[in-house]
Amino acid sequence: MSDAPADATAETTVTVKVNGKEIQARKGELVIDAAERNGTYIPRFCYHNRMRPVGMCRMCIVEIDTGRGPALQPSCMIECTDGMSVETDSEVTKKAQDGILEFLLINHPLDCPVCDKGGECPLQDQTLSHGPGESRFVEEKRHLEKPINISDLVLLDRERCILCDRCTRFAKEVAGDPLIHFQGRGYDSEINTFPDHPFASYFSGNTVQICPVGALTSVDYRFRARPWDLEQVESTCTTCSVGCRVTIDSSRNRVLRYNGVDSDPVNHSWMCDKGRYDFQYLTHEDRLTDPLARPSADADLAEVRWVDALSAAADAIREGLDRSGPSGVAVLGGARLANEDAYAWAKLAKGVIGTDNVDAQLGDGLPADVVLGLPRATIDDVCRPGGTVIVLSGDVKEELPVLYLRLRHAAVEDGVTFIELAQGHTNLTQYAAASLVLHPGEAAEVARALVASGPLPEGVDAAALEAARTALAAADGPVTVILGRPNIAESADAVVAAARVLSDGIEGVRFLPALRRGNVMGAIELGLAPGMLPGRVSLADGRDWFAHGWKSDNVPTAAGLDARGILQAAADGKIDTLVLLGADPIADFPDRDLAERALAGARTVIAVDLFLTDSSGLADIVLPAAGYAEASGTTTNLEGRVTRLERKVSSPGTTREDWMIAAELAFRLGADMELESVAGIWDEITRLSHAHEGLTAVALDLNPDGLIGPRPLDADDPGAGRHFIVAGGVSPIGGAEAAERAEALTEAENVREAEGAAEDDEYAELASYGRQAASEAPNASPGAAAGPAPARPAPVTWTDRPTAEAPKRDAYSLRLVAERKLYDHGVLVRRSGSLAGLAAERPLRVNPYDFERLGVGDGATVRVSSAKGSSNVALVADHDVPRGVAVLTIDQSTGLVGQLVDAGESVCDVRVETTS
Repeated sequence: MSDAPADATAETTVTVKVNGKEIQARKGELVIDAAERNGTYIPRFCYHNRMRPVGMCRMCIVEIDTGRGPALQPSCMIECTDGMSVETDSEVTKKAQDGILEFLLINHPLDCPVCDKGGECPLQDQTLSHGPGESRFVEEKRHLEKPINISDLVLLDRERCILCDRCTRFAKEVAGDPLIHFQGRGYDSEINTFPDHPFASYFSGNTVQICPVGALTSVDYRFRARPWDLEQVESTCTTCSVGCRVTIDSSRNRVLRYNGVDSDPVNHSWMCDKGRYDFQYLTHEDRLTDPLARPSADADLAEVRWVDALSAAADAIREGLDRSGPSGVAVLGGARLANEDAYAWAKLAKGVIGTDNVDAQLGDGLPADVVLGLPRATIDDVCRPGGTVIVLSGDVKEELPVLYLRLRHAAVEDGVTFIELAQGHTNLTQYAAASLVLHPGEAAEVARALVASGPLPEGVDAAALEAARTALAAADGPVTVILGRPNIAESADAVVAAARVLSDGIEGVRFLPALRRGNVMGAIELGLAPGMLPGRVSLADGRDWFAHGWKSDNVPTAAGLDARGILQAAADGKIDTLVLLGADPIADFPDRDLAERALAGARTVIAVDLFLTDSSGLADIVLPAAGYAEASGTTTNLEGRVTRLERKVSSPGTTREDWMIAAELAFRLGADMELESVAGIWDEITRLSHAHEGLTAVALDLNPDGLIGPRPLDADDPGAGRHFIVAGGVSPIGGAEAAERAEALTEAENVREAEGAAEDDEYAELASYGRQAASEAPNASPGAAAGPAPARPAPVTWTDRPTAEAPKRDAYSLRLVAERKLYDHGVLVRRSGSLAGLAAERPLRVNPYDFERLGVGDGATVRVSSAKGSSNVALVADHDVPRGVAVLTIDQSTGLVGQLVDAGESVCDVRVETTS
């Protein structure tokens, strides 16, 4: 190591004595954190490392001497200074902590035998480790009604509360939903909500997890189990694409709860309530447990044996190939699958069947080549203090809730500047330095006005544009863009065109894809997208590589159809066999009419699913699949981070994992894909896929927060080299040497990150070793096919693509915005008891300025019509909706948006009329 990094370390660390032992603490680090990081735990109740300290409970009180003599002080409020001395186990400290606990227990009820927190309760544990053996207080304890519902998901036992302020601080500081408060004074102080204002936060379950006593409990978990009854594994939530790290707790082969894990690069221990409580679908009575098939075309689905269902499915695929060739087979869906499952189905479709008509997205995402070809940012890149972020996506709080928590923290605490390009008011608007409100179809024009001083579209506020330009000009360092699909009632072309403008107009810009489906990034990275093969490589560039690796001559030569193209071809009778991988296009595709005609037009529909949905209920063959927590594997979040999925319970009935179904179908089609286990599939992925090179099982085991695959080593991109080197260094080596090298690499990475130093000689040597070992790894070639392996294909780059311009606005119509809410009456929400009632009715929202010209009034029932269809709906006034726009929320139970939208049009214009 050079002297420069050592000097930098000296400037950023201080020497502190803890119980007589010298430790190195970071300058400004709290005593409670520095002590714990060096092996000394100081008890606490109110302190939480993800919230501001308040020093309320006084449990962390210790003797601290800063040179003026020892004094009792709360260690969560005192920063470390050079020469400080801390005593955590002196007699004075012990007596103070003993007294704090005695006072806390004066009124605390003796509920331990029935309290859900019993067995994992900090108050219980610290009373035993730091408290008095008995209480001197014999007075009657207070009694209050218990429990009371403060929301649909959370119960409150007020008499158990120790007023630590954790729940209220989380609601205010982290979630920005100050719906739970301190009320009363003195003896009457309590935590509660105000009348008619329930704790209706998307993040309320986090307060249950961080409550240090049993004051807050979950409706779904109360009295269900005790900690010693539970078995636990760490996994990754796949409800959306953020990829929060979680624990899965089960008892007697039944999942009982999820809790958040503190993953620093992703979720900071937080979860949204949808992700926390949707596990109830796993044991719903409607779960498919056995294969179903129709004895004849007009018969109902009936249970059949697996051998018969698989044979029928294989026969249907074979007959389709005989009639129409590979183009007559299509695979739709796959975003709910693990990476290994997605790869198996991509290999089946593109290596065995030979079709490229494959799409994991259902018309509500962005083209795969655009998503994979963009210069990628991480969540940490977006949230880097002092950064500048352009948001061009849907409402992040509704679509990717925990990403919203990270963005809110970045804006409020870290000085990140947000510039929003939105089609109305969102939950991020209040934190944005500038918010440019635009109409559907105009994103590219507004982006051009922002970065290139182009003409301003009609209706966009000039002052807001000037504020946005000023904020962008003041950007100190790289700019990042959160890129998603703000409106499924307009074509993805509008977002793609805007992304191109931003990419060309802002030097060094990087993009964080805000696609919402659980493992959509993993699915398209592993080939479940038209024109793409596993590893972020195009079909044109990667065909030879995968033909060799898969030992197949069937790899397609031309790009296939996307979701809309597949459904249109099926509706036209050009698809013989349509496979649905957990996809419900009737409820989930923007154009319901097209989806219905497609399912009617395909000769055979094969559905692999958990439930009979609107779509799978129309299938000819239904194959029941294992769900989340019922299968192991990996998943990839929106930033490309690969993490583990762990199996915790058995799947019901005879359900099978998705990769097994793909392998069985391949076998019945006369091919052996050589996929025999999840571990074996992942090994093949890391050998063949550029995007997963080096991300071996050993590497993932050593990095539970996950790893991001290879990215070019770029001095201007702090995240690139770090992730590449860790992955590349670990990947090829086995056994103890792998662990040793991984530890060395990780330590070097940590030192470099802490010092903020340039790459020194020792770090360069370790990185070089990792890259060399990766290139010399055994089995580096694709497989054992005859002949030399072709050159490894390069990852796809984003090239210009034609985009359609939106038509001029019709003065007699409103332009439709179809937005998402977290609770949407979707398949899993409807079958999770705690969430089923949270999806509210969604009226049509219009700016009251438009009421007079439309001849309608607030609260009226109106008829909303498009060229595709019409329906009656309630109308409400909303000043946050731009003039000339009508907003509908996507609701899978009614399918109203799907009745109005034509997936072939760039925008959707609707007429709003009175029903009288």
